[in-house]
Amino acid sequence: MELEYNLDFAKSLDAKDTLKHFKEQFYIPYIGDKASIYFLGNSLGLQPKTAQNEVLNVMENWANYGVEGFFIGDEPWLNYHKEITPIISKIVGAQPQEVVTMNHLTVNLHLLMMSFYKPTKTRYKIICESKAFPSDQYTFQSQVKMHGLNIDDCIIEVTPKEGEEIIKLEDIIDTIEKHNDSIALVCFSGVNYYTGQVFDIKKITAAAHKTGAYAGFDLAHAAGNIALQLHNWNVDFACWCNYKYLNSGPGAIAGAFVHQNNLQNKKLKRLEGWWGNDITNRFKMEKTFTAPATAEAWQMSTAPMMLLAAHKASLNIFEEAGFENLITKSKLLSQYLFFALTEINTCNKFTILTPLNHQERGSQVSISVHKNAKSIFDELIKNGIFADWREPNVIRVAAVPLYNSFEDIYYFVSILQHLLSHN
Repeated sequence: MELEYNLDFAKSLDAKDTLKHFKEQFYIPYIGDKASIYFLGNSLGLQPKTAQNEVLNVMENWANYGVEGFFIGDEPWLNYHKEITPIISKIVGAQPQEVVTMNHLTVNLHLLMMSFYKPTKTRYKIICESKAFPSDQYTFQSQVKMHGLNIDDCIIEVTPKEGEEIIKLEDIIDTIEKHNDSIALVCFSGVNYYTGQVFDIKKITAAAHKTGAYAGFDLAHAAGNIALQLHNWNVDFACWCNYKYLNSGPGAIAGAFVHQNNLQNKKLKRLEGWWGNDITNRFKMEKTFTAPATAEAWQMSTAPMMLLAAHKASLNIFEEAGFENLITKSKLLSQYLFFALTEINTCNKFTILTPLNHQERGSQVSISVHKNAKSIFDELIKNGIFADWREPNVIRVAAVPLYNSFEDIYYFVSILQHLLSHN
């Protein structure tokens, strides 16, 4: 398709969009008296209009049944997750028994590292990306310190080449091969939060396994954003938040994945709590923990029903839209956003940090503005654009398929063009 940077062309793309009506299922924030253009799904997704009713249903069951709400009513809480698990399994490319909805992202990363980071005298290193999200860095550092090891010796960061922003796959593979016998864990993001770069999870996992190390991933910016095949790629473990592309609310309950190959591994230890006990034994109150052969064995505390309800509201929309359809639209939105930005950058007033290769990017595009970046960002907000700021000069935007349009992209780029021309 030959793209054009004008309003009529953007509207023509929207006219062909079979998913455009899903925007009506979300609340769109206003700036002043006008609905905004919301490009912040990579930070906090919008609220589904059904979320309040889903939460209210749980509240009413609590009011009507008390603790018996776990066992009776239209949606007993004990089995509530059974509606959620099949949908999220499709989104991350997993078998249902490999997925669990629990806790929050960093908590899950810690719990999974307790199982999969088991340093020895010879294998103790963690290979990760430089400039990973700070929570990941803190997790790696604290896990290393808990084992009484030295951070500088244990954590090996793969960095971009000098003068570049993107980490090359070959540099990741070379680093893994270089440290070969001393690696305990390779742990990367699925999508780098700063640049929007999508890492090749399949090849990184294969390289880690070739050395005898485990491979894990933080999918905070990947789940609901890009196509994933965690089971087929043989990823050992992964975790993600659900409040970004998965629209499940601020501080939403998170998700985790443990590959089938690891579920039967008796040598794999975990921290255990009563909600992880096999459901047939959970309410017998016996002191012996019976682990189910599923990722639910990593659960610890009683499921937070209101958070699950908000999550369910969003996942129902994903199921209705079809995740493959959303990915197809996402790629078109990204292609048009890249095209439009390139069209207006004739004077090289900004640099796009996100890879041009469509296989190395998702919804997010990170723009490094060369002059007066913060004032331009502030003006975007005044002009009705919700974007995201990252120091020192990066504006991040994400056109997500459930509630963004090609016309949204046109207006954003045209406003940016006007602001750049006056700076």
